[in-house]
Amino acid sequence: MGTVVMYGSVSADGFIADENDQPGPLFDWLTSGDVPLDESGVLMVSQTSYEYIRPYWDQIGVTVVGRHVFDLTDGWEGTPPSGIDHVVVVTHRPQPDGWDPNAPFHFVDGVEAAMAMAHELAGDRTVEVAAGDVGGQVLAAGLVDEVRMDVAPVVFGSGKRYFGSVNAQQLLEDPEVLQGNRVLHLRYRVQRAR
Repeated sequence: MGTVVMYGSVSADGFIADENDQPGPLFDWLTSGDVPLDESGVLMVSQTSYEYIRPYWDQIGVTVVGRHVFDLTDGWEGTPPSGIDHVVVVTHRPQPDGWDPNAPFHFVDGVEAAMAMAHELAGDRTVEVAAGDVGGQVLAAGLVDEVRMDVAPVVFGSGKRYFGSVNAQQLLEDPEVLQGNRVLHLRYRVQRAR
C-alpha cells in the first residue's frame, strides 16, 4: 500500500484560499523559475523546487479531493491534473449530469470509503489528499502518513484553512525544509501513537 500524503500550497498563516475561494499568489512559485515542471511550458520553477516536486508528482497514483474542489476546477474537464491516473471525489451528491462515465473520476460518499478506493486504485503508488476540509478529515481519521506544504510568502488573514475544520491535536515529526523561489517546501511525517 502506498504512502498517504496530505498536500497543498498554503499561505504563511495557514490558508489554502481566501474567503472567496481565490488562491491569490499561492501558486506564484509555480511560474517564478526557469526549469519546466511539466510539458506544458507554463509551470516554471526553481531547480530546488523541481527536484522536490517532480519526483513526488511522479509517485502519485490517485488524488483525493472534496466535491467543492471538483466543482471549483470544473472537474479539470475530465482529465486528472498533473498526469495523475485517477481522482477520487468525496461527495454526498452524484456525479454531475452529462459527466463522461469513462473519465477516471470516482465519486464516493465518505472519507473512509474514498481512501479504500484510492488505495485500491493506487496500488503501491502514493495517494495524495488535497488540503482543506477533506484532507483534515482524513488526517483526523488517522489515515495520513505525511503532510507536505508549499508555503507561499503571503498572509491572507482569513479564508479556507489548510487543515479544514480539524479541532484535535495531531503531532508531526520534525520537518524537512527546502527553499525555492517564492516558496518554502515543508515535509512532515505524521507522528503515530506509541
